[in-house]
Amino acid sequence: MKNNNKILVISGPTGSGESTITNKIIAKNPVFQRLITATSRPMRKGEQNGKDYYFFSKEQFEKLIREGVILEHTYIENRDTYYGTYGPELKKEMINGYVIVNVDRIGTTYYKNNFDTTAIFIKPESIESLKVRLRNRNPEMTDIELEKRLENAKNEIENEEKYYDVTVVNKDGALAEAVSEIENILKDNDFVF
Repeated sequence: MKNNNKILVISGPTGSGESTITNKIIAKNPVFQRLITATSRPMRKGEQNGKDYYFFSKEQFEKLIREGVILEHTYIENRDTYYGTYGPELKKEMINGYVIVNVDRIGTTYYKNNFDTTAIFIKPESIESLKVRLRNRNPEMTDIELEKRLENAKNEIENEEKYYDVTVVNKDGALAEAVSEIENILKDNDFVF
């Protein structure tokens, strides 16, 4: 049986703009709250536990999975890292309004099966524009890492886009248009804000 709370899933390959779009929607419509997810990756400089992610060691994360505290998760083998939904955070945010979740296909399937969910896939206008975005965002990234991320993005677009209700193309220099398109999709799906 589905829970009655409405969930908005915004996902896309790294560099597609899903986090930026999420932040813009929240800034314009405070009834939305971004769900802070959990990870087993190390905290990066400038990140804060409970603000960017809930950071756990791999062993702690696996224990929370067994205990049912992590509600859904993905294991990224080539990074030896888990990402997932931290149950106490979801429960807390659902009280405050609509929840926006940035998860992958596995998380999207979980939310669609358990909640009234609208799932939006964000993609760049081209792999070439994504390459420029990723390079600009992290100039120190090695060519090998960049190629790995671009290959992952191609795979996500080819194999995962179909799991979402709708796709929005986040064109370079047109962020406001993408946000506006998403707000219209939300109104069509009975989100009130």
